[in-house]
Amino acid sequence: MEGSNVHQDSTAAKDSIRAAHRQHRASLTVQEREAAAAALARHGLAWARSITAGTPGTVCVYLSVGFEPPTLRLIEALHGAGHSVLLPVCEPGRELAWVYWSPAAEFERSPFAPILEPVGDRHGPETAGGAAALFIPATAVDVEGNRVGQGGGYYDKFLGHLATAGKEIPLAAVIYDEELLPAGRIPAEAFDRPVPAVLTPGGLRELSSE
Repeated sequence: MEGSNVHQDSTAAKDSIRAAHRQHRASLTVQEREAAAAALARHGLAWARSITAGTPGTVCVYLSVGFEPPTLRLIEALHGAGHSVLLPVCEPGRELAWVYWSPAAEFERSPFAPILEPVGDRHGPETAGGAAALFIPATAVDVEGNRVGQGGGYYDKFLGHLATAGKEIPLAAVIYDEELLPAGRIPAEAFDRPVPAVLTPGGLRELSSE
């Protein structure tokens, strides 16, 4: 019973964080979002280049929706630099499949989540597990790496698959600068997967040494 109460308290705390940050994101101007898009593309591409030593590789990203930090320019920049770009598709059971993206890609609304997904051949976690780098969504992250996602649990499950397979892919959660919170602000549960870095308009910040 006590464990159930702890889970309920953790869920309520995360829901509160999501609501506050979503409200702030919605208040940003078009100019602020455009500036964020350009900065995320610049810093994200530089990080991918540093990981691959300048040799194009496969990178997992996601297409932002609504007022999320914009990632389309990052996707385009990675592709333009020669990287193969994988975007996620939600499957039953909170699983993620992956589709290779090109500028000609078509998108459709997911039947499982409020996102747009690329149309094309779907690949399993073993394909994404061979990626050089991974960018994932978040609503907030604290300096200890605890992450508040969108509430669906897809990425926690996917990261769990990678951990089980012994895959350690360089990983960054994409947020705005003010969404990096002090230690202890985000409750962590057993199924949560911490992230080692965040990508913000201000740059790439490693969290492992915090």
